[in-house]
Amino acid sequence: MASTRKVIISCAVTGAIHTPSMSPYLPITAEQIADDAVAAAEAGAAILHLHARNPADGRPDQSPEAFRPFLSVIKQRTGAVVNITTGGSPYMSVADRVKPAATFQPEVASLNMGTMNFGLFHLLNKYKDFQHPWEREHLENSRELVFRNTFKDIEFILETGYANGTRFEFECYDIGHLYTLRNFHDRGLVRGPLFIQSVFGILGGIGVHQEDVLHMRRTADRLFGDGYRWSVLGAGAAQMRVAAMAAAMGGNVRVGLEDSLWAGPGRLAAGSAEQVRTVRGIIEGLGLEVATPDEARELLALKGADRVAF
Repeated sequence: MASTRKVIISCAVTGAIHTPSMSPYLPITAEQIADDAVAAAEAGAAILHLHARNPADGRPDQSPEAFRPFLSVIKQRTGAVVNITTGGSPYMSVADRVKPAATFQPEVASLNMGTMNFGLFHLLNKYKDFQHPWEREHLENSRELVFRNTFKDIEFILETGYANGTRFEFECYDIGHLYTLRNFHDRGLVRGPLFIQSVFGILGGIGVHQEDVLHMRRTADRLFGDGYRWSVLGAGAAQMRVAAMAAAMGGNVRVGLEDSLWAGPGRLAAGSAEQVRTVRGIIEGLGLEVATPDEARELLALKGADRVAF
């Protein structure tokens, strides 16, 4: 849509990519996830993108029981918009991935827009010692991992979410995902205004070069005109560089420990809030303003926190 001075900051606090051995600051328990999410909201995040983990070993956990303990705490402690993942982990079935969003009926749920290779094995070049056996397997097995998001899968998630008034953050890891979203739009299966999250830097998806960012934006503009809001996330060291490019181009941004563990070269972020504060400084340095949760709700036409099931 037309450039606005209100920039939505989303924050993804834990995800399913990084493992506990990679950073002592990665939230694992429900208490840690809630505390990190609330701190990110206090720093300026309007939307909190949430995954859950097994508190014993940090393994991704997409059961509703794993989400329940921190969802109510986050709602009590902050007015931020809650975005529940339907991506979960690439190793999970779509039926399992959608359960938390179906159960808790959030204002927003993420939705991956295409099947893809999802390579994490290159991280084994950096990390050698692991606390839990599943961590090495998680990375090594991605050499032959296909992250399934078929047309039928996407339709199932859309039907489940829309039945509860949940809207979607459409995660597009490559140009073809934008065209897939356009197909769903043409068939009347998605509802505007669309919230498109362009994902840069995952092995198997589009890269992090400035031309990649421009290509994503130009293609989305051509396909959707003024019918969408654009946001970006850059994986790893590209996080702030990609965010700065997008903010300067009129877009919104996502940060958080799901996407990058770092606060600068060789320095781990002590929490997602540190990254929110950094990107907020970039946004405000460009003469733009950070959107509040209620402003984000208005921009994205969300149903409101009073209509969720947690």
